Amino acid sequence: MTIINLTQHPATPEQIAAGVVDLPADSQARLRALLTFDTLPSADDILSRAAQLAAMASGHPAAMIGGALWLMGPLAAELRERGIEPLFAFSVRETEEQPQPDGSVRKVAVFRHRGFVPAV
Repeated sequence: MTIINLTQHPATPEQIAAGVVDLPADSQARLRALLTFDTLPSADDILSRAAQLAAMASGHPAAMIGGALWLMGPLAAELRERGIEPLFAFSVRETEEQPQPDGSVRKVAVFRHRGFVPAV
């Protein structure tokens, strides 16, 4: 199943292996603009942006979503109305130790994709 990425972040290699595809490069700026709010949005603005985002997923059976919580509910509803399954990425945080040239150890948190959670 192909899952269109409607988040501001590029799909990870693990997500790509699971079927996620990023929007074409010429659509990325519009996606980021629709997901970014610099002022307090009205309900109409939220619903309008949800509809515009859902339209970007047209032709795909599922969409990976994520972002402002108050946008995700309306976006999930709009996707469902269009027959597109809304999904959230599920990841686990793993800590990796990276030895440094000076002998110290740097700990880095890495998020590993483990699947998808349906928006319910």
